[in-house]
Amino acid sequence: MRPPAQAAVVVIAALIAGAGTPAAAAPPVPDPALLPPGGVAAPPDTTEQRIVCSAPNDAPDGPQIPAVQRILDFASVWPLTRGAGQTVAVIDTGVHPHPRLPALKAGGDYVSTGDGTEDCDGHGTLVAGLIAARPVAGSGFAGGAPDVELITIRQSSGRYSDRAHTEDDAARNGTGYGDVRTLAFALRRAVDLGATVVNISEVACRTVSEGLFDGPLGAAVQYATDVEDVVVVVAAGNSDACRAGNPGSSDPAAPGADPWDSVITLASPAWYDDYVLTVGAVEPDGTPSEYSLPGPWVDVAAPGSGLVSLNPGSAGLVDHIPGPTGPQPISGTSFAAPLVAATAALVRARHPHLTAREVMARIEATAHSPAEGWNPRVGHGVVDPHAAVTAPLSPGHLRPDDRTPVEPRPLAAPAPTPSPDDRPRDIALIAAAVCIALAAVVLLSVPRRRPEGRS
Repeated sequence: MRPPAQAAVVVIAALIAGAGTPAAAAPPVPDPALLPPGGVAAPPDTTEQRIVCSAPNDAPDGPQIPAVQRILDFASVWPLTRGAGQTVAVIDTGVHPHPRLPALKAGGDYVSTGDGTEDCDGHGTLVAGLIAARPVAGSGFAGGAPDVELITIRQSSGRYSDRAHTEDDAARNGTGYGDVRTLAFALRRAVDLGATVVNISEVACRTVSEGLFDGPLGAAVQYATDVEDVVVVVAAGNSDACRAGNPGSSDPAAPGADPWDSVITLASPAWYDDYVLTVGAVEPDGTPSEYSLPGPWVDVAAPGSGLVSLNPGSAGLVDHIPGPTGPQPISGTSFAAPLVAATAALVRARHPHLTAREVMARIEATAHSPAEGWNPRVGHGVVDPHAAVTAPLSPGHLRPDDRTPVEPRPLAAPAPTPSPDDRPRDIALIAAAVCIALAAVVLLSVPRRRPEGRS
């Protein structure tokens, strides 16, 4: 997990040894043969908790809508849909039960012996709240799609470790427990449990020279999207955890160059761009967040700083988390991703005929595009939930009913135009003629006088 002072993305370790081919600076190609088997969730190693659980303080709650919710304006979509009928899986550090998450289902635990509803890190509950927290009277905070059902699967934790490995084993324990191996299992399980949208606010980073052995995870994202028609939304990653970074803009000397050629750090599962919707972070004013890891796989962006969500340790809210120097604001691409996952759930609920790929394309097409059309920091731009749900569908995205030919219906002949009523005019003309005639009679009946003094 990212250091508590920033708490942005749960960073999972990439296996040093495993199936697959070391990554190169090119889009990865999944191998379906590496798909992990389904089954009951359980950690593949014997684990133990080594750090006490996080305990953030409650944030003030009131009728004011938090900045991020005002910016994205999810409430403007709710008269059309609040996400009912959709199931969003949160693969994270677990989701603690909360009064404002009444439709939470346990999906399993790859960290310990629980069922996914223990969140010792606090990270997964924050993510879940941004997706599905129910509105309540007197509180301005709510998740983007409050009527969805949630599945929680715990697959990583910064508080647990593999009991067989020492604390200085960076390959497995540098960021706690959880790696691309357990993430692949968790994604397969989420899909098999019926998720229609999956949120993954976790990332494994390696430099191009080190390579990523994440073949099973690549097979799992391909299985989710192409086989089971699931929208997979993932965080782009943060530059403090993925320290080598990547260029944040195109080379002005070579504007047509392939952006994959300049990649330094690979991020999984974000780099499976053909199969996932990768989300970068922006500030409330729309500028790209400095911590958001750029890459040719970034598809869209959402606000990732100054967030409010559910407190995993109480029935309230939280806007800061404990850090080494005191409470720190919540920020990171981890929290931009669930805002896009909520948008995907709203789109799927409103347009259930769209495939997963069509939903992702729709979210990209309706985002607020940067001037250049795409860039490696924000992708196609900041997501717009209202536009994603309400924009007119293209001919290829018509509902099945809209594609059915309609038999022509004969139109009735227009009614004849009624003849004008000339009676008032005729009466007026007759009356005028009578008056003129009477005047003439009167004039003719008056005797003419002869002039006097003349013989």
